[in-house]
Amino acid sequence: MIPSIPKLEDYGLSANYGFLPEHPPLARLENPYYAPWETLLENLGLLVKTQKVREWIDALPILTQDGLVSEVEQRRAYMMLGFMAHAYIWGGINACERLPPAISIPFLSLSETLQIPPVATYSTVCLWNYSLRDPSKPVDDPENLESLLTFTGTEDEAWFYLISVAIEARGAPTIPLMLEAMRAARDDDMQTVKDCLNIFSSRIEDLTLLLKRMHEKCRPHVFYFGIRPFLAGSKRMAEAGLPKGVFYDTGSDDDCYREYSGGSNAQSSLIQTFDIILGIEHYPTGQKKDPAVSSLEGTAPPPKHNFIQEMRKYMPGPHRQFLEHLCLVPNIRSYTESRRDNSELTTAYNKCLRALEQFRATHKTIVARYIIVPASRAKQATLYPEASKTAPIRNIAGSMALESESPPAGGGRGLASNEAARNGLKGTGGTQLMPFLEQSRVETLAVAIGDGMPTKAESSTTPHPPSPNGFVKTCKVNEFEDYTPPAVGMAGSWEDNNDGGGLCSY
Repeated sequence: MIPSIPKLEDYGLSANYGFLPEHPPLARLENPYYAPWETLLENLGLLVKTQKVREWIDALPILTQDGLVSEVEQRRAYMMLGFMAHAYIWGGINACERLPPAISIPFLSLSETLQIPPVATYSTVCLWNYSLRDPSKPVDDPENLESLLTFTGTEDEAWFYLISVAIEARGAPTIPLMLEAMRAARDDDMQTVKDCLNIFSSRIEDLTLLLKRMHEKCRPHVFYFGIRPFLAGSKRMAEAGLPKGVFYDTGSDDDCYREYSGGSNAQSSLIQTFDIILGIEHYPTGQKKDPAVSSLEGTAPPPKHNFIQEMRKYMPGPHRQFLEHLCLVPNIRSYTESRRDNSELTTAYNKCLRALEQFRATHKTIVARYIIVPASRAKQATLYPEASKTAPIRNIAGSMALESESPPAGGGRGLASNEAARNGLKGTGGTQLMPFLEQSRVETLAVAIGDGMPTKAESSTTPHPPSPNGFVKTCKVNEFEDYTPPAVGMAGSWEDNNDGGGLCSY
């Protein structure tokens, strides 16, 4: 029996908002029981800057989720605990490998309730972390959005999150659109499939235009040195001071160290939905499709241990379950392949692939500007400390001189630390980041049907931003064979099978 096409409402999704909440997230827990959390978070930026955040969190009472009467309140509490947890771990001169019971106990409880790991995920900083300036104006306009919480209090950090929120909102209507295309394919209604594909490709192009707006209010040096460290997870973070991960202290004999990836836009269910519907297959970096492995009736192939599959574990339970259901349904590629003699259909399908490839190419350029170039500056500060003596030294992530484009002396502290940078000079992790992104882009085009798609996208010849110091010239693949970005998180590095997070890792 052919699996049914999933219904959005069965997974808490809506036709207008997709994976975003149907109503803007709760801005405050009104129950006075949770006032200690709200008070701390109102002052989070200042507490981080003055290195008092751990002191305040240590003084918190241990609260439970019993007073949360709705899922909306549970999401708010989960988001708050995610920000507090990462501020506690990274908001000091050195990383802290233990979370106190005031965070661990309610965080683990809410994690189980919401079916999402106890870490600052994409849902924490994006999906459940925005409000509307004007409720009468659209959600897909980042100028009409505000972040409820940030670590640094900077517009740069808020804008970084809000571009993703706007992409989620603008992309939401494509989900029912393409489910309709899948229904039409079952009925062999080729015209409807073509119409849906043509609309879909133009919508993806709109998302690329939104992504290109990242630079408008998010400065690369602020992101790399001030924001990025807080978004790191606890997985393979020995160089940053977490050799075993983070110990979630609840006072129980069963307590243990846990390792989690940081928040990543690869945890966005929207882009993974696009891949599944279009039949795009991703593999561990450096690997290709095994010809001996075939999909069943055009459905998604069996899960492989790669970064994109791993990131599904960090999605809210219903979102993950929606993707799992969608993987069981024959995709649009299988229908297009069966009608490949119709050039209008194959052209419409290939246009969608091209549009998504361009989206990923744009993201790759952003990674070069926001991670690779600043990382090279940090490396230069390590190699030539005399040249960076004029740069102010700051103790903690987020409190460095955000107004200056120069890296802190010695390359900074924490995840941009002198020690991590020196270790990074010996590694090859820097070659993992760009190959991962390049492979994702190439895999997007690999499923093209017929001769209507060039084998090499025009975007691959687009020049990358020039380096301000001459170290980074083009950000081509294999350009950074001697540099390992020291963080794993929303702007992290990919090491050992790409289990870490990364900036907008679509």
